[in-house]
Amino acid sequence: MKNDLWRSFRLSALALCAALPLCAAAQPAAAPDTGWKGQAEAPRYQEDIFPPWQHGANNDATHKGFGFTVPEVDDMADFHGDLTAPKLVLYVGGNYFFAMAPLVAAFEAQRPEYKGRIFYVTIPPGMLVEAMQAGGVFTSGNMTFTARPDAYFAGLKKVKALITEGKLAGPAVPYVTNDLTIMVPKGNPAHITGLADLDRPGVHVVMPNPAYEGIARQIQISLTKAGGSALERAIYDTGVKNGTTVLTHIHHRQTPLFIMQGLADAGVTWKSEAVFQEQAGHPIEDITIPAADNTTAIYAGAMVRGAAHPDAARAWLDFIHSPQALAIFERYGFKPYNG
Repeated sequence: MKNDLWRSFRLSALALCAALPLCAAAQPAAAPDTGWKGQAEAPRYQEDIFPPWQHGANNDATHKGFGFTVPEVDDMADFHGDLTAPKLVLYVGGNYFFAMAPLVAAFEAQRPEYKGRIFYVTIPPGMLVEAMQAGGVFTSGNMTFTARPDAYFAGLKKVKALITEGKLAGPAVPYVTNDLTIMVPKGNPAHITGLADLDRPGVHVVMPNPAYEGIARQIQISLTKAGGSALERAIYDTGVKNGTTVLTHIHHRQTPLFIMQGLADAGVTWKSEAVFQEQAGHPIEDITIPAADNTTAIYAGAMVRGAAHPDAARAWLDFIHSPQALAIFERYGFKPYNG
């Protein structure tokens, strides 16, 4: 039964990703073919497991107007705020979308002139670069809008590379670090104890896509540390081909969603993402990866060259490594960057 569900999911997910690369979403398995379509029961969704998971707290708009959010159908969980006349636009690698609400609130308390005027996007860093190259123009479903960034945040190496390429204006500002963990359903029914277990027969995993997400490279390094190149190939090559590994497009949303839907036994994420899911009360827990096998990321940001709001960008870059901001990050398992 589980394998049939997995196959149905994988086909629908691949079709959706091909059509909407920025808006991948999990689809339920097809209803059984009864011969007469009118007899098929409508799918019943567990709405509480679908994003957005912070019930509007990540929307900085002061006037939200008519609410129209339908889980899985009409839902733009990685675009936050009011586009009318923003004073600061941030492109933030989605690894800490959950921390942005308290960060923005703390920043606005210091700088009330920005209250309700911050717009931010939290899709994977590689996609954010593509969006910059497209002039900040996005299309999600039937909606097209423009949000040109003032500052960009991702891994330190990526930020430095974009400065070298002339897309960002230096210097790079590092602020926190993060480690990997293995996200599993509550109770860990597959009895995952470490990275090597991800290649056990019968185990299905959901993993970040190297084409879009910098975390995938970190995971590949850790898999190689834990089980050599054979383990890395088993997950990211053989597993993708035989269907035991499914690749995400937006791992910080899809990995826990797929796990909560019973479509995967485990997935490697940043520790902070597992901490947030557990704090949110979702049926998620995580398995610690030993330091010898783990890989640490350094997060950094920089102003976008030609930013429309350079003073606001500089103010945010000053704030992001302040003691107040670092205290917020530490709630989710991040550690301050100490050089």
